[in-house]
Amino acid sequence: MNDIRQAIVQKFLAANLQVHPEVVIHLQKCDDPALIDKVIANVPPNAFVAVPSHIPGRKIRGFEPPLPAPVQVEEETTAPEKEEKGETDGERFLQGPGVDIVYGQANQAHAGVDFSDFVHYFRNRYDRLGAMLRPRGDAMPISGLTQTTRYRQTDVTITGMIVEVRNTAKGNRIAVLEDPTDIINVLFNNQREVFSEAERLIPDEVVMVKGRLSNDGSMLFADSLMRPDIPVSHAPFRSKTPGKAIMISDVHVGSDTFLEEAWQRFVDWVPKSGAQYLLIAGDLVDGIGIYPDQDKELTIPNIFRQYERFSELIAGLPTDIEIVIAPGNHDAVRGSEPQPALPDMFTSTFPPSVTLVENPCMVNLQGVNVLMYHGRSYDDMISMIPGASYDRAEEMMKEMLVRRHIACTYGERTPILAAKEDALIIDPIPEIFLTGHVHIAGITSYRGVLCINAGTWQSQTGFQKQMNIQPTPALAVLVDLQTLKPEFWDFSAPGAPVRRDTMKPHPAGWVDPAEIQH
Repeated sequence: MNDIRQAIVQKFLAANLQVHPEVVIHLQKCDDPALIDKVIANVPPNAFVAVPSHIPGRKIRGFEPPLPAPVQVEEETTAPEKEEKGETDGERFLQGPGVDIVYGQANQAHAGVDFSDFVHYFRNRYDRLGAMLRPRGDAMPISGLTQTTRYRQTDVTITGMIVEVRNTAKGNRIAVLEDPTDIINVLFNNQREVFSEAERLIPDEVVMVKGRLSNDGSMLFADSLMRPDIPVSHAPFRSKTPGKAIMISDVHVGSDTFLEEAWQRFVDWVPKSGAQYLLIAGDLVDGIGIYPDQDKELTIPNIFRQYERFSELIAGLPTDIEIVIAPGNHDAVRGSEPQPALPDMFTSTFPPSVTLVENPCMVNLQGVNVLMYHGRSYDDMISMIPGASYDRAEEMMKEMLVRRHIACTYGERTPILAAKEDALIIDPIPEIFLTGHVHIAGITSYRGVLCINAGTWQSQTGFQKQMNIQPTPALAVLVDLQTLKPEFWDFSAPGAPVRRDTMKPHPAGWVDPAEIQH
């Protein structure tokens, strides 16, 4: 053991403290025994663990900040105050002002992927989503149906992961379901009500099916199909204190279609909005080499300069507004999800008010949980679900909530990192679900979850013209955390921003915020 490691162990043991791994790494890099004493001095008397925020001069959101030095009072004149206990609503502790990261903290360690991780990954998904389905029926292991004759021609229930879905010559639909014990074919008859749900089945989602087992035990004839879904009884939490959050996505700095003038109008408006938080759901810059001949559509052909320019553009925002930034598929991070937070080499010039998070992540704003996901899986879901369209992103957000998963299907356009746990499961249930990626704003509410696709700050690109995609640029959504009601602000036209009472999520019509059920 070298000298600094020995000093770390001895001093923290003497102080009767545990120590966070990041603190150990930082102390080893600095190789300064005196810094150990400074960290220990910053740990509050009632704390048991030295965390990164206790390092002098360092502030990391999501960790307990160091408390101020105790104030000396005279015993004979001042009675001791009772310690206030954390308020709770029965499920979560109510947070004060500030951003708390539920999951998706920056700088989390991600080890390399081994082939066995795929087994753990899908088994973890099956176990967790299966547990959500368990209260709805007494599911049997599939092997109990296929390897015995006891349950043939009887009504049974199974829970499984979709391996494959195909249509038959007679227009019925067959899904192959797998659980840890075996696989079985499930037939959805096109004359039954369950067929409409079966048309929306996609590979690798977890479902529960009730039906009658065939005479030979090789097929289950489905009567009903259930997904994990948001419980009907779900009641969204609302902040007990005043607070507002601005939600945007897809800035695309560096593109020749970036709307810089509209962005400047947005920056000028933010101090007047009354917001304490700004959430950006990915694609801060246009990136380099994302698609063929992209260099012909760039005004800034250097990735470092793109992020520097983005930093300059947010420098005009108030210093007291907390900014949460997640990456997207155009950003300079690994493409497979969950994507790590943007690295220091690109963000060193960002203001101190910025909190970097992973994609996806869940942040807590005054007790209100916000799930941030850039939205790459839209590309897969739209290609697999009948009637899905880029014009109606909010409908795809419902599909994610129904499945309690943001990117079910492995091996399509959305790269997924296999790990011991599936980080793409929607758990816990958020109050607000924020996405981007498709550049078309949309909003809806599903069982108490406010779903927002925030549009873009980029006008129509050449690719979008070819695909006949009409973006809805230069919009910001302002959400009141006490009521969960959104306001729509349009910065596309010169002059003062316009507050719109309606928002056009798709060509079929306009959505009035007052009509969104909370």
